[in-house]
Amino acid sequence: MTTATTPLDSLLPLVDDLARELPESERYRRLLGALRSLVPCDASALLRLDGDELVPLAVDGLSDDTLGRRFRVADHPRFAALLAHPEPTLFPADSPLPDPYDGLVAAAPRLDVHDCMGCPLHVDGKPWGLLTLDALHAGSFEAGDLATLRAFASLAAATVTAAERMHGLERAAERERSRAESFRLAAGQTASRSLVGRSPAMRRLHDDIATVAHSDLTVLIRGETGSGKELVAQAIHAASARGDRPLIAVNCAALPDMLLESELFGHVRGAFSGATSDRRGKFELADHGTLFLDEVADLSLAAQAALLRVMQSGHLQRVGSDRDHRVDVRIIAASNRDLADEVRAGRCRADFYHRISVYPIEVPALRDRGNDVLIVAGTFLEENRARLGLSGLRLAPESQAALLAWRWPGNVRELEHTIGRAALKALARSGRGSRALTIEAADLDLAEVAQPQPATVAPMPDAPGLPLRASVDAYERRLIDDALRRHRQSWAAAARELGVDRANLRRSALRLGLIDGPSRG
Repeated sequence: MTTATTPLDSLLPLVDDLARELPESERYRRLLGALRSLVPCDASALLRLDGDELVPLAVDGLSDDTLGRRFRVADHPRFAALLAHPEPTLFPADSPLPDPYDGLVAAAPRLDVHDCMGCPLHVDGKPWGLLTLDALHAGSFEAGDLATLRAFASLAAATVTAAERMHGLERAAERERSRAESFRLAAGQTASRSLVGRSPAMRRLHDDIATVAHSDLTVLIRGETGSGKELVAQAIHAASARGDRPLIAVNCAALPDMLLESELFGHVRGAFSGATSDRRGKFELADHGTLFLDEVADLSLAAQAALLRVMQSGHLQRVGSDRDHRVDVRIIAASNRDLADEVRAGRCRADFYHRISVYPIEVPALRDRGNDVLIVAGTFLEENRARLGLSGLRLAPESQAALLAWRWPGNVRELEHTIGRAALKALARSGRGSRALTIEAADLDLAEVAQPQPATVAPMPDAPGLPLRASVDAYERRLIDDALRRHRQSWAAAARELGVDRANLRRSALRLGLIDGPSRG
C-alpha cells in the first residue's frame, strides 16, 4: 500500500535543514524543490534584493545564464509590483507587463511565460527578496495556490535567515566593499563586477580568496590574459581588514623606467623638468590599503630592485627628496607569465620573485569552467539589455551550445566582447522597435571563425655556437615572423595563433628587433 504524500512531507526536510550547516546553493535548491512539489510549475526562482537590483541565488527550471543576471527593479515592472505588495500576487494571464523570464524557461526557451505568481520575503522586518513561480500555460495557477505560497513564505524567510547567519562574514565583506567604493573612485576605478561561477575550479578559487584575504600576505595572481585577475585582486581586498581603505591599481606594462619611481613613490617640486608641485606616488595613496601591481612580469630588473627595497622596509623617498616616508601597504600582483620561468630566463630577480609570490593563486581559464560560461554570459546579457534599453535579451539554445563548445582563448574578456557584438547584431536584425531579443548562434560569429590551433612549430634556427639566451631569442623571432607572414601582418591574428596577448606580442617583437617602434595592425 502506497502512502500519499502530504504537504507536511515536503516541508519537514526544510525544517530539519534549518539546524544543519549546508552550502547556500544547496539550501536554496532544496527550498525551491519543496516549493515546486507544493505548487507545480515550470520554473521557480529565489532572488535577493541588492540595492535597486534583484540577484538570482537559485533557479529551478530556468536556463543557467539566469544565475549570472542582475535584474534592475526599475526595468522590470512585474518584479516592482511583487516587491510593492506585501502579500503573494498572481498576475492575470493577459497582463500587459513584460515577464523577465520570457525565453528563459528551460522546458521551452522560445516561448513566453503566461502564468506568473510570486511574493516578497522579509527578514527582520525588512524586504529581503522575492520568490517567483512561472508556468508556460495560462490557468496553471489557482487562487488556492496564493494561500499555499503565503504559508510557504514564512518557512522560506526562516531558511534565508539561517543562511544569512551562517554567511555573516561574507555579507559583512560586501558591506565593507561598498564603504570602500569612494576610495576606488578616487583612484580612478569604476565599480567592479563580481566573480561568478559554480564550477569546481571557481569554488577552489573562492576558497583561496577566503583563505588569504584576512592576512597581509603578498599574493601573486596567475592566469591567462582576460581571465579576471583584477577581479580576484578586488575580491581579496574587499574581504580583507583593509577593505575600507584604498585599492590602488598600477599597470606595470604601461610604466617606462624613467617614470616608474615618480609614479610609484612620488616626487617633489623641481625634481625634474615638469615637476611643478609635490606629488604623492601610488604607494602613499595606498597607505593602509592595497597596491595592485598588474602585469608585474613587465617590470625591468632595475624597477624590481626599487620596489623590493620599499616592500622590505616600508620606507620610500619621493624623487628629489631625502625625506623618508613610512607606508603600510599590502601588495597584490598579477601576471599572465610564469615568474619562475622569468627568473630562469634572467628577466626577473629571484629575491623579487620570492617576495612577490608568498601566496600564489591560479585563476582558471574560462574553457576549464564548464557551464560557468553561461553564468558569466548572463552577466553580460543583462548589462547589454540595460545598455540597449531592451525588456529582454536571451540566448537561443543553439547559442548556448555554441558558447559551451568554444575554447575561449581570450577568456572572460573575449566572452564579454562576443556578447556585446552579438547583442548589436541581434538588434540590427530585429529592428530598433524590438523590445525583447533572442541572440541566435549566427549572431555570435563563433562558427565562422576557425578555432585557434597551436602554432606550427618552426624549425630551430641553425646557429651552432650561440648562447642559450640568443638561441631562444632566435627561435622566438622565427615563430613571430612566420605567424605574421601567415596572417598578412595582422598582429591580432598572429597573437591568437601563438596564444599570447597582442600587446605582449608587440613588446616581444620590439625586444627582438622585429619592429622599430609602435606598429598598427
